[in-house]
Amino acid sequence: MNSITSPLLANKNFLYATEFFSGMSIMAVELGAARLLAPYFSSSQIVWTIIIGTIMISLALGNVWGGRRADSDADPAKLYRRLIFAALWIGAIPVVGKYLILALAGALIVAVDTNLLIWAAFVSCAVIFVPPLFVLGTVTPSLVKYATDSLEHNGRVVGNLNAFNTIGSIIGTFLPTFVTIPTVGTAITFLIFSGVLLIIGVIYFVSVGAKKLFCAMSVIIFVTCALIGNSSNFAFWEKNLRYEGESIYNYLQVREDPRQIIFSTNVLFGVQSIKVKDGGLTGFYYDYALAAPLLTDGKKILILGMGTGTFAEQCRKYFPHAQITGVEIDEKITDLARKYFALPADVEVITYDGRAFLQADTNSYDVILVDAFQDITIPFQMSSIEFFGLVRSHLNAGGVMVVNMNMRAAGAGNINEYLTDTIGQIFPAIRTIDAANVTNRVLFACGDEKIFDELHARAEKLSDAELADLMIRTADEWRSPTRGENILTDDRAPVELLSMRALDAIIQRHLNYYKDVYRREGLDGVLNSF
Repeated sequence: MNSITSPLLANKNFLYATEFFSGMSIMAVELGAARLLAPYFSSSQIVWTIIIGTIMISLALGNVWGGRRADSDADPAKLYRRLIFAALWIGAIPVVGKYLILALAGALIVAVDTNLLIWAAFVSCAVIFVPPLFVLGTVTPSLVKYATDSLEHNGRVVGNLNAFNTIGSIIGTFLPTFVTIPTVGTAITFLIFSGVLLIIGVIYFVSVGAKKLFCAMSVIIFVTCALIGNSSNFAFWEKNLRYEGESIYNYLQVREDPRQIIFSTNVLFGVQSIKVKDGGLTGFYYDYALAAPLLTDGKKILILGMGTGTFAEQCRKYFPHAQITGVEIDEKITDLARKYFALPADVEVITYDGRAFLQADTNSYDVILVDAFQDITIPFQMSSIEFFGLVRSHLNAGGVMVVNMNMRAAGAGNINEYLTDTIGQIFPAIRTIDAANVTNRVLFACGDEKIFDELHARAEKLSDAELADLMIRTADEWRSPTRGENILTDDRAPVELLSMRALDAIIQRHLNYYKDVYRREGLDGVLNSF
């Protein structure tokens, strides 16, 4: 039987359905790619650019090749075989994707000296997503060939195909973001859209009575992938996970060891919140930030970027009469804070963007902590001169703003310089201190230098010896930074690029150490150095 004359294709509806589900799957895979890569490389604009660029190149090449193939061999069976191939590849991503990412990143460690994360993200995206997206790029030119039977209606047919592709793409954008990823996770999202493509291909071959063994084997492979890869277990090497899941905004992870409970919104880039089981200081930047409520008596505290409430818990312990309000854009993080981190019920958490909250809020505060991060970067709208002006307008007289600058970086024009210079345009008095044993730099800003002069004396009056010692060291070691003209604005705030450079420098410092050990002592030396 000639598959071109199949009754299934005679009225073109099946071709339109193929175009619809192909467009839907392309967008779903693109969004799934972002979630697959985010725990390892972040979900910054840089990573999104890599994903979008790689996918667009794949589709363009598929368009060209698919058009030529359709002209030389107008057999729909070959297109639907390719669709089944793409479906099985997408279905295999939850099974092998995370292992490929780590293997490729590991190989690049020895081959790349700079921009490791960017190269690793690009290579991972190319290896994992180019083949199926290239195949899906062949769909439209092939269907145009099969659906066009006269030049008289050619424009209408092409227009209908593009319309179905666009509508499918719209649904493929909203469905994963708002339904499948937050509800069932990234892995099952890949499997859902893989299954859709597989069904389209199998229906075609069943209709023409061909490729029965091929279809049966494809279904078996898909079912195997579905059984093995139906879990979004990104941090598969972690043995002490209490929770691993996803929300609309983030990959979420809670892990525990004998001393502490740790919350992360990604796998490789540090700690977002922490709870020390026996109380006391955490050993992280939150401890240094306690200088702000100490200087202001901390009666009213606002936390922009609440996380699971580490700073709120510390403030409640050391300043029990403080009224604490937290703002956290991800409601699921707040749920984890209540469940795993014992965030007190009387600490109010508002689910909102930090800047949008300030624009609507009429209250003023003694302390405002700015600790909002999108993976490794401060959101650009919370790094600009306009934003910090908004923060100052919500501070009481004598109030202090604290900013977690996350990664201290060397060299001129780094992210810390930009933030410091920008804040310096709004606040006349600034101090910074580098947290010990971690990469964070903490910045304090207020309207009067005299406020900072009181820290040492107030620290000496503290009854808690551990906190008093840290505050005294902070007063002795913090410094007034030099200010320049590197100003971030709502119009120009390249925080992702600046933060990626800082992170790359940190990674390179660590890698250079292990590379030196490897050159001197070989692999045994590297293994013994951990």
